[in-house]
Amino acid sequence: MADMTGAIRNTVSITQFNRGFAGKIFEEVKRAGAKVVMKNNAAECVLLSPEEYVRMVDEVNDARLLAMATERMEKADLSKAIPAEEMYARLGITRDDIDACEDVEIE
Repeated sequence: MADMTGAIRNTVSITQFNRGFAGKIFEEVKRAGAKVVMKNNAAECVLLSPEEYVRMVDEVNDARLLAMATERMEKADLSKAIPAEEMYARLGITRDDIDACEDVEIE
């Protein structure tokens, strides 16, 4: 029964928007999370806070990147891998050169 109650509390009818309750609905979304907007007894859209939307998009993108990396690692031919020390020598750098660099965040 709790699942049904939660579903009912997280839905809002399009009629409420038409009656001028949009501001109140938006406040509820910010406070309590997503709301499903119903139109003619069918889900029409989902309202999310911008922060929650960005969080979800980031999570989906991270999952896609993880899947891609996993697939590449499964197909990788490790016999062709070059040890880091050999690459340093080819590039004329040392481990100390790398350690002296600032941290870089890659997205």
